[in-house]
Amino acid sequence: MRPDLERLGRWDPARARQRFRNGFHPAYTFVIEVAGSSAGVISVRPEPDEQWIEHFYLAPEFQGRGLGSEVLRHVMMTQGDHRPFRLNVLQGSAARRLYERHGFVHEHEDAIDVFLVADADRVASSARSR
Repeated sequence: MRPDLERLGRWDPARARQRFRNGFHPAYTFVIEVAGSSAGVISVRPEPDEQWIEHFYLAPEFQGRGLGSEVLRHVMMTQGDHRPFRLNVLQGSAARRLYERHGFVHEHEDAIDVFLVADADRVASSARSR
């Protein structure tokens, strides 16, 4: 995330570390492995009325090869239970296109983040037809 935060003029290592710690829930975090190597992580934090996709990171060498789509589709199919999925991405992040391809739509934004939401039932139906 450092390049995106630098682009926004918001890079502060202490703040980035604290934001990660505040939102990190090991019980909901999964390591993404490819051929025995760690390729990234994703966290799906359940809340009573929604599910938050957080800390979805892929190592640069695994980006742009469809892995993000595969992981996102898998998570939304296996974790989906009629609650909407929510997430936020940094303003101008290329990851936003990934999420929008998978049914996420703009909910609101601030100076740093864009908040997106996806209806779980619609996403599951769309994924099954692929």
